Amino acid sequence: MKPKPASQPASKPAQSSASKSAYRIVFANEKGGTGKSTTAVHIAVALSYMGARVTVLDLDPRQRTTHRYMENRFRTMQRREAELPTPACEVFKGRSEQALLIAMDRLERDCDFLIIDNPGRDDPFARCAVEQADTLVTPMNDSFVDFDLIGQVDPESFKVQKLSFFAELIWEARMKRSRATIENARPEMDWIVVRNRTGYTEARNMARIEKALTEMSKRVGFRVTHGLSERVIYRELFPSGLTLLDKGQLGDLGTSHLVARQELRTLLQALKLPEFEKPVSPVRNGKTKGVRKISQ
Repeated sequence: MKPKPASQPASKPAQSSASKSAYRIVFANEKGGTGKSTTAVHIAVALSYMGARVTVLDLDPRQRTTHRYMENRFRTMQRREAELPTPACEVFKGRSEQALLIAMDRLERDCDFLIIDNPGRDDPFARCAVEQADTLVTPMNDSFVDFDLIGQVDPESFKVQKLSFFAELIWEARMKRSRATIENARPEMDWIVVRNRTGYTEARNMARIEKALTEMSKRVGFRVTHGLSERVIYRELFPSGLTLLDKGQLGDLGTSHLVARQELRTLLQALKLPEFEKPVSPVRNGKTKGVRKISQ
C-alpha cells in the first residue's frame, strides 16, 4: 500500500475577492445512487445562504441532475414570487479537457466557491475535475458494495487488501496536485469520504465499514465524516428545487426534517471550507438581492 500524502493544514486561508481563483469543491464518485448530486446542491445552497458567491458546474450533460434541480428552483421562485439564495449553475458541454479548464477559469472569476458535480462514471472530464479540486467530496452509502469503490477487503476478516481503481486515480491526482501546489499557490487537496444512509445499516456491518474506512483513511490520507442519513426527504424536494434550508417555503417541518437540516449543517462544518468575504448586503430572512440566473 502506498504511503499517504502530507497531512492537511489545521486551517485554510481566507478567500479574498482579489484572488485569481475560487475555492474548488468537486463531488466525485464513479457509482450512482450515493447522494452525490443531492449533497452538492445542498452544500451550494447552504453557502449561498451564508452570503458566498457560488457557481455550480454540472459535468453530466445527459442527466443534468444538478442543473435540473436549479431549474426547478427558479421556476418555484417565479411561481411563488419569492427570492431565495441561489447559486449560478451551468452544464459543461465542451469536448476537451482544455475546454473544461477554460470554463472553470471563466466561471471562478465571479465566485467564491466553484462546485463541480461529476457524473457517476469514469470519464476524462471527471478525472480532469478531480485533479483541479481543492476539496474532493466522495459520498458513499454505508455498505461494502460502495466501499469497493475505494478499496477491496478480505471476505473473512474484512481487512483492507488493496486500493480500488478509483482510489488509485485519486492518489495520482493528489500527487500531481502536490507538485503544482507551490507553483500555482493553491492548497493541497483535501479528500473527504462522506458516509450517507448510515441509519439504514445493521450495527455489526456499520462497525466493520467504520473500521475498514479508518484503516483506509490512514493509508491513503482522506478524512471521513457523516452525511445524509435520510435521503427520501431530499428527493421529495427535487421537483420544487427547494432545500431544507428554505424553511419559509416548506410549511410545517416534522422532526425528521429538523434532524436532516442539522445533519446538513454538521456536514458543512466538517468540510472545513475557507472563509470568504461577505457582500455588503448579506442574506436576511431567506431573501437576497440580485439572484443569479442559471445558464441554459
